[in-house]
Amino acid sequence: MVRPVRPDRARPGRRPAARRPPGTGEHPVTDPLDLAASGSFPVLTVFATFVSCALFLAIWVTTDRVTPGDFYVSDGRLTPAKNGIALFGDYMSAATLLGTPGLVALTGYDGLPYLLGPIVAWILIALLIAEPFHSTGRFTIGDSLARRLRPRRVHRAAGAATVTVCLVYLVAQLVGAGALAAPILGLSGPGAQQIVVAVLGLLMVTYVVIGGMRATTVVQLVKAVLLLGGGGLLALLVMAEVGWSPSGLLRRAAQHSGLGADFLAPGVRYGDNGVSKLDALSLQLAVVLGAAGLPHLLMRLGAVPTARAARGSVQWATLLTCAFCLMAGLIGFGAVALLGRNAVTADSASGNSATLLLAEFLGGPFLLTLITCVAFTTILAVVAGVVLAAATAVAHDLYQVGLRGGKASEKSELLVARTAVVLIGLAATGLSLFAQGLNITFLVGLAFAIAASAILPALLYGLYWKGFTTKGALCSIYGGLGSSVLLVVFSPALSGAPSSLLPDADFAVFPISNPGVISIPLGFLLGWLGSVLDARERGGADFTEAEVRILTGAGAGPVDGGA
Repeated sequence: MVRPVRPDRARPGRRPAARRPPGTGEHPVTDPLDLAASGSFPVLTVFATFVSCALFLAIWVTTDRVTPGDFYVSDGRLTPAKNGIALFGDYMSAATLLGTPGLVALTGYDGLPYLLGPIVAWILIALLIAEPFHSTGRFTIGDSLARRLRPRRVHRAAGAATVTVCLVYLVAQLVGAGALAAPILGLSGPGAQQIVVAVLGLLMVTYVVIGGMRATTVVQLVKAVLLLGGGGLLALLVMAEVGWSPSGLLRRAAQHSGLGADFLAPGVRYGDNGVSKLDALSLQLAVVLGAAGLPHLLMRLGAVPTARAARGSVQWATLLTCAFCLMAGLIGFGAVALLGRNAVTADSASGNSATLLLAEFLGGPFLLTLITCVAFTTILAVVAGVVLAAATAVAHDLYQVGLRGGKASEKSELLVARTAVVLIGLAATGLSLFAQGLNITFLVGLAFAIAASAILPALLYGLYWKGFTTKGALCSIYGGLGSSVLLVVFSPALSGAPSSLLPDADFAVFPISNPGVISIPLGFLLGWLGSVLDARERGGADFTEAEVRILTGAGAGPVDGGA
C-alpha cells in the first residue's frame, strides 16, 4: 500500500509527488479498492478478530432460560444509556459512514440535509413516539395498535408491513456489503461478492439465533464505539490539516471542488429541474419520517423498564447522532478539500469511497484498515438488528397473535422466532446474491418510504386519535404499503433511465424515484378515511385505557388475541 506523498513533505532522494493541475488542489491518491493485494491481510485479520470476539460475547451474555420477552427485548432490563448507544448503532448504517460524506464531498451544501435528517428523525421520535409507544406496546408495532383495536387483524397487517420493510432494507445492506468488502479483502472473480455476502448473512443469523436482543445489543455497542472512535479520529486529522479552522476548511473545499462559491450554495445536486427537486424532497421526507417508523428502532424502545427510560434512550441516541453527523460533515468537506473532486470521483462517481480515500491519505494502511473494519461492523450490526425485528414480527405478530390468537406456548413462539431468523436471513442473503451488480440504491429509500407510509400513520393515529378504528388501521397500513411499492415499480428507479434497475425497459409513468411525497400523505389520508367510514367501530375500541397509559407512563402487558 502506497501512501500519497504531499508536496510539502517530500524528502531529498524521494521521487516527488505527481504534479497536479493548477488550481485543483488535488493530491495523487492510491485507490483503496486497488490496495487489496498488499493490504487485505491486515484488514481480514482485524475483521476476523472482531467477529470472533463479538461471537464470544454473544455466547457469554446469553442466559440459560430464554423466553420470548428476553429474546425480543432483553425483558426490558437495559439501562437508558446502554439502550441509547445501541439505538444509535441500530440506526447508523454504512451509508452514513461512506455514502453521506461522499455526497457532501461532491455536492457541498446540498449534502447537508442528509446529515440533518437523522437528527430531526430522533427529535420526532423523542417528542411523539418514545414514551407513548413504550406504555402501549410490548414487543412490536402490532402490540401498540392492538391495545385499542382488534388484535388479530392489526397484528397481521403490522407484521406484514414490518417483514416487508426489513427484507427490503436487508437486501440493500447486504448488496452494499458485498460491493464494499470484496475488493478490500482482496477477493476477486465473479463469485467474490457472493462469498462476502454469504459470510455476512451467516454471521448475522448466528448472532441473532444465539442470543436475540442480548447478542444484538453487544454487537451494536461495539459497533457504536468503533464508529464514533474511527469517525472522530478521521475528523480530528482533517481539522489538524486545515489549522483547526472551520472557515478555512470550507474555503479550501470550495476552491478544490471545481465549483467555486456555488459549492457552498444550494442547487449543485438538483439544479433548477422541478422534478429533481421534488424527488429530493420526497427522499428527505421519507428519510425523516421513515426513521420514526422503522421496526427495529421501535422494538428497541421496549428494551428498557419504563417509558421515561425509553425517552432517555432516544436522548442518548440523539446526542450521539449529532456528534457523528458533525464528524461525517467534516470528513466529507475534508475529502474534497484535501484530495480534490477528481480524486474523489476517480473510483466512484457517487463518492462512496471518499471516506476510505481520505483515511488512506491521512493515516496510511493503519487508518484505512481501521475505517474499513468499522464499515464492516456497521453493516453487520445493522443487519443483525433488522433481522431480529423481522423475526419478531413473524413469531409474535403473525404466528402467536395472528394465527394462534395469543394461545401458543412460549416455547413454540420462541422456536418460530429462531426459525424465522434463519429463514429471513437466508431469504435476504439469497436475494442479495441475485442482486449483486445491479443498481439497488433505491431500496434504502423505498424501505424508509414504506415505514413512513404504512407504519407511521397507523402508529400516530393509534396513539393520539380517539376516532381511529381497525378499518382505518388496515387501510393505512395496506394502502401505504401497496402505494409505495406500486409507485416505485412504475418509477425511473426500476425502468426508463440508464441508472434504472432495468435500463433496457421503459414502463416508468411516475416521474420521481422515491414515492414518499405521494405515499406518505396517502397513508395518513387512508387511515382517516377508513376510520370516518367505519360506522360500526366509531371512536375506536377503548382509547381511554391507552390514553391513561400514555399520560401515566404505565408499562404495557399482553393483550387479548381476539379478532
